[in-house]
Amino acid sequence: MHTPLVAIIILNWNGKEDTIKCLESMHAVTYANYDIMIVDNGSTDGSVVCLRERYPEIDIIENTQNLGFAGGNNVGITKAMDRSADYVLLLNNDVVVDLEFLQELVDVAESDQEVGFVGPKIYYESYKGKRDVIEFAGARLNIRRGDSRHIGQNEADVGQHDKIREVDYITGACLLVKKEVIRKIGLIDPVYFMYWEDADWQIRGKKMGYKSVYVPASKVWHKISAASGGETKAYFLTRNRFLFMKKNFSRSAYLSFLIYFFMLHFGLESGLHILVHNSPKTFSAFCKGVIDGLKIT
Repeated sequence: MHTPLVAIIILNWNGKEDTIKCLESMHAVTYANYDIMIVDNGSTDGSVVCLRERYPEIDIIENTQNLGFAGGNNVGITKAMDRSADYVLLLNNDVVVDLEFLQELVDVAESDQEVGFVGPKIYYESYKGKRDVIEFAGARLNIRRGDSRHIGQNEADVGQHDKIREVDYITGACLLVKKEVIRKIGLIDPVYFMYWEDADWQIRGKKMGYKSVYVPASKVWHKISAASGGETKAYFLTRNRFLFMKKNFSRSAYLSFLIYFFMLHFGLESGLHILVHNSPKTFSAFCKGVIDGLKIT
């Protein structure tokens, strides 16, 4: 029986300690046919030297600059396709995995040719000291508002999200994609740099008939935002909402989003940044994201 080859891409940017934890968790994985590659996004913390010394068997691709989540992963995806991988798995370097996680993902992906993207149940690495609190059990989009929510987020896992189901998208923190999907829809759009690129990729797939499916028997634990936050996060999350809506939906849907955003969301976010978080720099990044989002084509 053919066991599909999975190319696992781990993107590293000044995060060698997290990457080591991720790689160590892979040692016990039961799936028999996978190849790991690390894409380093222009790290300056000695990551490449450290990882090469510790894992000489792993291919490490060095980018000369930080290409973001989208651009960095595209480098790995291109190489994986050149190596005739049957699947590509994007795996955040701040994730540790269950030993059966990959087998469960591949089994569901192989069960239906319309399944293009699959992803696991994701727990917080530590939520007030607990490891059974869900961070992600699939995502739902709200097109009118131009936002999304993680199903099950912050809920203790008592089996309430244990059914395989189609969702709007799977987070790029751990995302398995079929090679034929990539061949048809292309790479991740590098314009996003980070945030919303995973949803955009899968919306493009859905337009060509491919499903995104949540697989609860596959389990991983996520440290959350080890590589970005603050002003950078505020900017790209905001800018890319506008980009995502412009690219993927009708003019009327985009106008509806703009009305919602400026009548309700803008004031709320402004208050959070200034009054609650007392962060004028983050507020400034948020405003810049709005301006650039309106201008971007």
